Amino acid sequence: MTEIDLQEAIKRSIQTEKNAMLFYQAAAGQMTDAGARAVFELLAREEREHAAQFFALYQGDAIPSFTAFMEQPALTDSSWMQELLLTANDTFTERKAMALALEKEKKLEQSLREMAAKVTDPAVRQVYEANARSTSHHFQLIESEYARLMGMVHETDIDTFVRE
Repeated sequence: MTEIDLQEAIKRSIQTEKNAMLFYQAAAGQMTDAGARAVFELLAREEREHAAQFFALYQGDAIPSFTAFMEQPALTDSSWMQELLLTANDTFTERKAMALALEKEKKLEQSLREMAAKVTDPAVRQVYEANARSTSHHFQLIESEYARLMGMVHETDIDTFVRE
């Protein structure tokens, strides 16, 4: 991978993390369940942190200011926002938003791991790997919240139910 290709990949990663952040902010604003809203607000903050980690590696000039870039409106053609817009009609529910988030996080984790495997620069690879682990944690957090919304047994209660 050439340096130009790497910088383009980092720039796309910044945009992807921003798209995820905006998705979670928009979804949080539509949540009626306080717990679900809190999870999405947390995820939005963490996605912003991920974007900042990638920006610290970025040496291109297409994004001169992280703050200004992050404050720009959402790209409506991003897959994150497209799917949120499709679910934002009268059929929007916390469950649908959670299911969509699970799907998006799984795909993002896979993409981050694939990119980490391609990168030869150890510092850049480390950021991709760290973000992949964090994305895996996001999936687990959303999965747990989804189970709560569905009224399913929480994983910490499994032992209690198995023994009874």
